[in-house]
Amino acid sequence: QVQLVESGGGLVQPGGSLRLSCVTFGFTFNNHEMYWVRQAPGKGLEWVSSISAGGRTTDYVESVKGRFTISRDNGKKTLYLQMNSLKPEDTALYYCATNRAATIRGQGTQVTVSS
Repeated sequence: QVQLVESGGGLVQPGGSLRLSCVTFGFTFNNHEMYWVRQAPGKGLEWVSSISAGGRTTDYVESVKGRFTISRDNGKKTLYLQMNSLKPEDTALYYCATNRAATIRGQGTQVTVSS
């Protein structure tokens, strides 16, 4: 059974940083492209970033380019999202997912950016 467990969220001031982690179980992690998606209050799911199975290719939504970095450790079956220069508009529930539509995703970790 596929399980995705996110952690690392919290309350941070604008300009601050957080590192999200997603530990995975129940599938061959190193064979899968992985994704981060987010859902802001009252809005739908938004794709944030993706990374190829080997970790060489990454992609980001325009609004986070230059601020967020996705990475993975295939030995630990773990996905990461380093978030720097956070803005209030980054406030959302962040999920890791096995597909871009996030039909298979974890329970999420809340990121709140506020002064």
